[in-house]
Amino acid sequence: MDSISVLRAADALYEARRSRTAISPISETFGIAGAKAAYEVAAVNTQRALREGRRVSGRKIGLTSESVQRQLGVDQPDFGVLFADMEYVSGANVPVSTLMQPKAEGEVAMVLGRDLDADLTWGRFLNSIEYVLPAIEIVDSAIRDWRITLADTVADNASCGLYVLGTDPKRLTDVSLRDCSMRFLRDGDVVSKGNGGACLGHPLLAAWWLARKMAELGESLRAGEVVLSGALGPMVPIGPGDCLHLEVGGLGSVSCQAE
Repeated sequence: MDSISVLRAADALYEARRSRTAISPISETFGIAGAKAAYEVAAVNTQRALREGRRVSGRKIGLTSESVQRQLGVDQPDFGVLFADMEYVSGANVPVSTLMQPKAEGEVAMVLGRDLDADLTWGRFLNSIEYVLPAIEIVDSAIRDWRITLADTVADNASCGLYVLGTDPKRLTDVSLRDCSMRFLRDGDVVSKGNGGACLGHPLLAAWWLARKMAELGESLRAGEVVLSGALGPMVPIGPGDCLHLEVGGLGSVSCQAE
């Protein structure tokens, strides 16, 4: 993939986000094909965000649920960068009106207590997780009508939008993440159900995939960073005025008001 196409695609996504105007798939408009080129596009806008003073708060893993993969027509996970200005805590009013096409999903968030480097083992990985929390991720796409391929969502920073964290952290040894149930309510109605096994078979396996992927790319996860491990069930469209409430068995709940 030539660098001109990568830069043009990155500029188009940046302007779409800035103006809150969705665009045609960049996979078609700029010929961005495959994950490698798409991550190069995403990296351009990550560096631009850092130059603008935004701070990295962690990573998100996307497309871990088979139901979400079917919804979007893709067949593998991806990851994106979380920034501190995306983060909210349970009970907050969350400005979804700043997004274009928001959808929400229930997840398990993991907070790292130790840096992870290239010398990665399963034991070091498990030892790095300080605690886990329930989380609402509000995804968004700069691609019109969510008509995305894998390349489109990867280039668009894995369709990151905002996220909301619970306030009652648990140790890994206190919960069974694979078996945890999930109920997602919008305005009091259950609109999505799932469980930990829907997330690549186990939320820890999803986070392990991310840790290895980061090491492969020569990057690392750092102490204090949040990892959103992926959807436990189908995502649902939301909008201003919606009251969102997530319940995850063994982890508790998290709520927010969309505005």
